[in-house]
Amino acid sequence: MTATQDPAPRDDEIDLSELLGTLSDNKWLIGTITGIFVALSIAYALLTTPIYQATSMVQVEQKVPNLPGLSALTETLSASNPEATTETALITSRMVIGAAVDELNLTIESSPRRLPVLGNFIARHYASSNPGAVSPPMFGLIGYDWGGAKLSIFQLDVPANLLDRPLRLVAGKGGAYVLVDDDDNVLVVGKAGEAASGHGVTIQVRTLIANPGTQFRVFRHRRLTVINGLQKAINVTEQGKESGILEMTYDNPDPERATNVLQQVGELYVRQDVDRNSAEAANSLKFVREQLPNVRRDLEKATAALNAYQIRAHSVDISMQTQGLLDQEVSIQTNIQQLRLQQADMQRQYTPEHPAYKALMQQIGQLEGQKNAIDKKVGNLPDTQQQLLKLTRDVQVSNDTYTGLLNQAQQLDIARAGTVGNVRIIDRAAVDVTRPVWPRKLIVVLGGALLGCFVALVYVFIRQMLNRGIEDPAVIEKLGLPVYATIPASLREQALRDKRFHRDSKHRLLVMDAPADLATEALRSLRTSLHFARLEAKNNVLVISGSSPDVGKTFVSANLAAVVAQSNQRVLLIDGDMRMGSLHKVVGGKPEVGLSELISGQTDLIAATRLVGPLENLHFIARGKIPPNPSELLMNSRFSALLDHLKQAFDLIIIDTPPILAVTDAAIIGHHAGTTLLVVRFGVNQVREVALARQRFEQNGVPIKGAIFNAVEKRSSGYYSYAYYDVGKASR
Repeated sequence: MTATQDPAPRDDEIDLSELLGTLSDNKWLIGTITGIFVALSIAYALLTTPIYQATSMVQVEQKVPNLPGLSALTETLSASNPEATTETALITSRMVIGAAVDELNLTIESSPRRLPVLGNFIARHYASSNPGAVSPPMFGLIGYDWGGAKLSIFQLDVPANLLDRPLRLVAGKGGAYVLVDDDDNVLVVGKAGEAASGHGVTIQVRTLIANPGTQFRVFRHRRLTVINGLQKAINVTEQGKESGILEMTYDNPDPERATNVLQQVGELYVRQDVDRNSAEAANSLKFVREQLPNVRRDLEKATAALNAYQIRAHSVDISMQTQGLLDQEVSIQTNIQQLRLQQADMQRQYTPEHPAYKALMQQIGQLEGQKNAIDKKVGNLPDTQQQLLKLTRDVQVSNDTYTGLLNQAQQLDIARAGTVGNVRIIDRAAVDVTRPVWPRKLIVVLGGALLGCFVALVYVFIRQMLNRGIEDPAVIEKLGLPVYATIPASLREQALRDKRFHRDSKHRLLVMDAPADLATEALRSLRTSLHFARLEAKNNVLVISGSSPDVGKTFVSANLAAVVAQSNQRVLLIDGDMRMGSLHKVVGGKPEVGLSELISGQTDLIAATRLVGPLENLHFIARGKIPPNPSELLMNSRFSALLDHLKQAFDLIIIDTPPILAVTDAAIIGHHAGTTLLVVRFGVNQVREVALARQRFEQNGVPIKGAIFNAVEKRSSGYYSYAYYDVGKASR
């Protein structure tokens, strides 16, 4: 019969209850980290320099056709309006931005030196409370501006090697100043309102208001660098699809500078548009004036031919049918004539392969087809009516074309001489100083809280993944080690451990100090388990060891000895760690005169054995002075003889040993023990570590009886969540 095995749980499955338990167990850590981020975000929102946004609105209108027929062509193309896209690129072109840089002298930058982090905050608040005043120096720091300092430079010319390099201007008395480079070399000594030169530098300060000693950072930037920076900083977006309404925005910490830059860019953009339209109108006007004499000559010739024919035909009138055909043909021929003029103008700008030129030729072809259809109808008329229609048509077409060209010439002449383009400023540049675009305090704080929570969660889960310490006694039992007791972590024990750093002889036993503590109750349970385990042991020697340091074996050894002694058994507690033993700090007293002296024959048993506090049944042998050869001492026959003698005198001997993975002392002592227990610390010792410690003992012929799961912390899901619930409330 085949035994059915339960499928092993998959390691990649997500246990939702475990995740929630981890969050609950680390809620204070998560809250602390989130609180720190919130505090930092509040500080950032309050201390950072606000950024203001200047906005302006312009309208781009569709251009009026320069020549007759262009409106029809635009309708034929029926394409999306390209003006907005074109004008957006023109606004941020080097032609416009460069002119604004030159107009506002933006290649020169100056800013007062302020205390890091808090300097701008202090200066802003002082300036808002004391407009026009200069704050006196604080804390004796005269080199910093504390509010109100101003520097305006009209001219700054520097050699090429000083471009984009920080210079330092130090204010003096009465508007005097000294300009030095970043190597503290004096370049210029001057005074506000006067030009000064030296070392290839020419500077003219327009305004200097500052306390003597205040320092300013001064830059002379390359023109192209400033232009490129503004091109990236100025944003142009169309409001609505094909609306022709463009919104310009520019962000800067100085609202006045933001307004001036955007206003200047808008005005220069409108100016260049007017100049461009004027130039285009001038070119078109030249073309129209060249065509006017030819069209006028054609008109005069057609008029003379019509008059001569009417005289010969004795003023023949056009019939109603002929008049209808005449009107249609005149309309079509007029449009063809206008498009031919447009073709002649477009040939100067486009190649025959251009889409606009092709569309124009297609429209002319359609009109020619309509004209041919009418010509067929005209062919059915009497000869007199045909000739009269042809002559009248030529007159009307020439007259309409001539009249249209005259009107167009007048419009182009006005456009050439005028100052109106197809772009106009709707809203001038303005800044709302009450609402900076950054920092948005609520957004910053909420973002800081979310970021802090995210960082805390990542930290908790990464720490959980990296810390693969045992947190469930079932894991230890899977290794083949029965868990004799699970000792919960004790806050009182932590307090006692902190007191051990004080050099006194008082004992620090938890079972004596807090008999109702959860850990004390767990030790009593361990005492009961050991009572039955010792029935099968070869002697009454109990060795308590661990796989690594700081697992709590000293705490377990001392307090277990005290608990057993309280049950009227004679107990001897021995500090078997002659390297770094610290049992004397728990039970009181000094480490001198102990095990090392007993084995080496430097003292006797009576001198080395002492009573522990008020417990008459608990005796203690300290580690003694640290010997140079602890392992060799333990292998001495005197140690075996000592234990044989002590076995007869005491009901239980508990020996605290060094970690087995660190040194071999525990394995040597374990050969003399009837019971050996391994202390495993919650969340510290890993599975492989415990398995290796057990293997190390067994390789030396020392069987491990079981394990003690120590310092178990409370978890939302896990063993300790339901252990010792009866006494836990009473011990708090």
